Amino acid sequence: MENTNIVRDAIYRATMLLDGQKWDQWLDLCDDDFKYEIKSWSPEINYDMTYLQLDRKGLASLVKLLPMHNTDHSPLTRHTTVYSVDVAEDGKTAKAVSSVVVYQTMLDGINSHIDSGESRLFLVGKYIDTMSIEDGKARFLNREVRLENRRLDKGSHWPI
Repeated sequence: MENTNIVRDAIYRATMLLDGQKWDQWLDLCDDDFKYEIKSWSPEINYDMTYLQLDRKGLASLVKLLPMHNTDHSPLTRHTTVYSVDVAEDGKTAKAVSSVVVYQTMLDGINSHIDSGESRLFLVGKYIDTMSIEDGKARFLNREVRLENRRLDKGSHWPI
């Protein structure tokens, strides 16, 4: 049970760091061989669509360039609920599935139907994580963000 809690804590900590745009600290929770994907199933083409697929080094480059992107700076707030954590028999790895809902609070009334300061639903999905467990700490080996949405708005180049 202790390893299950270690994994849950890492997932929730990652959520808080992403919300705070503390990209380097979030990457510190990730293994050197970390793989990150954002995907969604498209019934129209009967195929997975991949929005982003990077390794840790690619993510580090992406987050370094984020301040230079022309982007909507309206903050994203994630609500994550860990559904399941399955720790391997040897206790060295775990797989976890979490629900994630992301809200965006508009900073300026860009769209005529959304007022400044209004929060809106940005996306809905799941985190499918594979984690390593060592010395009482969990590190992300793989994260697949599996979206229900098939259309992403501005700001979607940020790690979800």
